[in-house]
Amino acid sequence: MNDINLDAEDLKLLNSKIGLHALLRNKKVDLSKALNEVKYITELKKNQEELIKLQKWLIKENKKIVILFEGQDAAGKGGAIRRITQYINPRHFNIVALDIPTEDERNQWFFQRYINHLPRPGEIVFFDRSWYNRAVVEPVNDFCTQKEYEIFMSQVNNFEQMLVQSETYLIKIYFSISKEEQAKRFKEIKNNPLKRWKITPVDEKAQELWDEYTSYKKKMFEVTTTEHAPWKIIEANKKSSARLEAIQYILDTIPYE
Repeated sequence: MNDINLDAEDLKLLNSKIGLHALLRNKKVDLSKALNEVKYITELKKNQEELIKLQKWLIKENKKIVILFEGQDAAGKGGAIRRITQYINPRHFNIVALDIPTEDERNQWFFQRYINHLPRPGEIVFFDRSWYNRAVVEPVNDFCTQKEYEIFMSQVNNFEQMLVQSETYLIKIYFSISKEEQAKRFKEIKNNPLKRWKITPVDEKAQELWDEYTSYKKKMFEVTTTEHAPWKIIEANKKSSARLEAIQYILDTIPYE
């Protein structure tokens, strides 16, 4: 066993059902790793209980919440959403991950396809990527014209202000990882036959277009960080801490009872 100083609280955690499972799961016992795992799971469960309380308040008070998850490819947005929604009532939330727009959608007002997915009273909607595709992904990959990009940037703050004024809570979270971490995660995904489907042609070009993504990302933060809809940027190289930080930010932002 590796040498590590354990206090009474650490010992209590390791002797719990979760702690014993973390200790005995591998042939080689790693106290430090097991302790970190049990601390993460314990904190996650506690926060998930609070999310249930938040949702009950939301339903009772007929409130509406929109949470946007943005970030580099493979930054962990989907994993965070899964932990957030793991135990809350599925009848009162939706996860929206829109595909390439249809011909009709390309010819309508850009925000229309997103408006169609906004929450009813008593609902939360999680956008796994959102209208901010037009701020970064689309211009970097030439999926929109410069004029379309500029129109979006001139309209988005007013659009979000209208959302907030219609008594919708709007939370914008950005998961930020390093170029090296993204390369590492892409390699892991490609080597896992159960996850290979996640890699898209856009993902394949992400590393070579890293500087362009960074430039548009900085512009997005500069223009669209507003008093009514600020960005929460989370350093996401470590998935567990990023998930906990995202959940805590949601709990801190929504004034549930």
